[in-house]
Amino acid sequence: MFVLAGLFSPGPNIVMLTTSGARFGFRATIPHLLGVPIGTGILAAGSAFGLSTLLLTLPALKLLFQTGAAFWILWLAWQTATAGRSAKTKDHGAPFTFGQAILFQAINPKLWAITLVASAGFGIGLTPHQEALRLFVVFAIINLGVCLFWTTIGHFLSDFLRSAKVWRIFMTMMAAFMASTVLLIFF
Repeated sequence: MFVLAGLFSPGPNIVMLTTSGARFGFRATIPHLLGVPIGTGILAAGSAFGLSTLLLTLPALKLLFQTGAAFWILWLAWQTATAGRSAKTKDHGAPFTFGQAILFQAINPKLWAITLVASAGFGIGLTPHQEALRLFVVFAIINLGVCLFWTTIGHFLSDFLRSAKVWRIFMTMMAAFMASTVLLIFF
């Protein structure tokens, strides 16, 4: 239940998948949609192996990670806010690829928080390899359902967003939500 609640609530993945579903359609977003659960599972497994301990024991590495993550998320928010879509302009953007979606999980602050808490607080006494596999499977399966839900919501919103004004409001709100997640990085 903890993992479901953590992954289902809005964060960078939810914002990007909903936006991509609305902007590019469900089918075009499939590689992004599939990369998120795999990347999430990999990060969860890494947390079980102590990857989080490395960041906590090396403050300079942690600060470098935090700063890079903040800048990339703000850049993505800017790209979202300025994404055009109207009858007069053609959208030249593209959804994340499978690989980009996997790599994005490494800088997703919300996901780091959820995986760290899950690995530290919800272990069941398995060996590190078994615990890593358990967390990979749990996070990947739950997040696949979450990603399917939010991408579908975005796809269904696409018809509602045909007006350039409504589109601009939607994209600005989604960008603001994404930019606000930067605050999570430094807490």
